[in-house]
Parts: sequence; structure tokens; C-alpha cells
Amino acid sequence: MAKQKSNTTTSKTADGAAEPQSAVVSLPIAVQLYTLRTLKQSPDEILAAVAEAGYSGVELAGTMGLSATDLRALLDKHGLKVVSAHVSLVDLEADLPGAIRAQKILGNDTLVVPWLSPELRGASAAAWTALGQRLGKLGRRCRMANMRLLYHNHDFEMAQIEGRPAIEWLLDAARPELLGFEPDLAWIVVGEQDAPAMLKTYAGRCPRVHVKDLGDNPDERGFADVGYGRLDWDSLLPAIAESGAEWLVVEHDQPTNPLESIRRSQAFLQEKMNG
Repeated sequence: MAKQKSNTTTSKTADGAAEPQSAVVSLPIAVQLYTLRTLKQSPDEILAAVAEAGYSGVELAGTMGLSATDLRALLDKHGLKVVSAHVSLVDLEADLPGAIRAQKILGNDTLVVPWLSPELRGASAAAWTALGQRLGKLGRRCRMANMRLLYHNHDFEMAQIEGRPAIEWLLDAARPELLGFEPDLAWIVVGEQDAPAMLKTYAGRCPRVHVKDLGDNPDERGFADVGYGRLDWDSLLPAIAESGAEWLVVEHDQPTNPLESIRRSQAFLQEKMNG
């Protein structure tokens, strides 16, 4: 588990005594490599740029066209750790042992179901509950292989189904030790749910948290670099820390300048956490 460093700020009371304020917890930062998918550079050059931007980890979405062994060599060369990997539910169910073997070569112990195609989504509480049970069974198999399984949300899981967000039916249908949650904060907000409240609800179940922001640039599909949009990071970062997160995962779905985007997001988070 990655270490958390707490920086507690203080202010003065009326009699001049120091009054502790909320603790700012410094978490390690990874980048979801999907953010960089449009770059034309080689995997070696891209990973070098990630490391130079100050990241210590990556979250995979594919293997950059390389074998697991070759990708591991490049990651080691640049001092980067695979903290998690997005792998589709279809692929995991088709060949879970193969997926696990590849991730173990990469040094990764956390698999994430990243998205559900429309035909896999439910329109009722019973359907979302059944999906959660299905993921729980898959998570049990992962756990037997010393792997963790998480579920990553978009906005459609925030829709109200029989009085509750769909994500709640899904997660409540599986035991926490079998299915974790990778909350994507921007998509939670797009789905009109309260991101800090959701982090609190699932505290202890969120080892990875996707940090991204929302802006007004249509060329970037309404997303923004972290700290340069509308999300309230003064409330989100403490909520992330209290949720028991181990890693922050920076993502931008469609940046116009991917490398500049990850640099700006990383710099903002470091400044916010470390002062």
C-alpha cells in the first residue's frame, strides 16, 4: 500500500493559540495512459515524458502495443509502477487467467472494469444487482490469485433506479473484499451526484480514485486539466484522503495537448497537497 503523508495546517485563535485545521494528505499520483493515446511518440518516449512530469505510476488501458515483458522493461527503465489496469468485462470473463498472468508480469495487482456497453447495463434494480453479483464472482476469482477487482464509473451509473443511483445497487450486491470501487469524480458530478458524499459512503473500498475536471471547451468534450475547471478540490482532496485511497489517477478524456495537460494536472495536485 502506498504511504500517505499528512500536512496539517494551523491558524490562530483569538488568544493566539494555534488551532489545527483539516489535514492535507499527500498521495502518490499516477496517470491513466488513455489520456496520451493520441501521441505519435514511441512508448519509450511517452513513458519518459510521464516520468519527467513527476508521475510515479501509470494506469494501463492496453499495453501500448507491446508484450507485457517489453512494457515492464520500459516501465522499470523510467521508474514507473503499474498501479492498476483497465480491462473490459468481456475480456476478463473470456480469459481471466491470461489477464492475471500479464498483469503479474507488469507488477500490477489491481484490475478495473472500466466501462459497460449498453447491452450490459440494466434498467432495473434487479438488473444492476445481478451485475454486481456477477462482478463479485469474478472478484472472488481475482482474490484467489492475489489480485483486486474494482469497478470504474461513468455518468450512467449515477442515474436513479428505483430511488437509488445504479452504482449503489451494483456495489451493494458484492462483498467489499471482492469488488472495490474506482470513483471517477468528474463523471459523478456530470451524473448529478455528490462526489464527497459518495467517497464517504464507500470509504475503505476506493484504493484508486480518478481525478479529472470539468470545463467549457467543446474541443475537449467539456473536460479540463485538474484544477483548471469547476470541481471543488478543497473539498474533494480531503474526502479522497478520508476514503482510504492509495493512489490518485489523473485522466483527461480528450486533451488538446496531452503532455501539457498531464503536467498541469500533476503540478496542481502537488501544490495542493504539499503546499
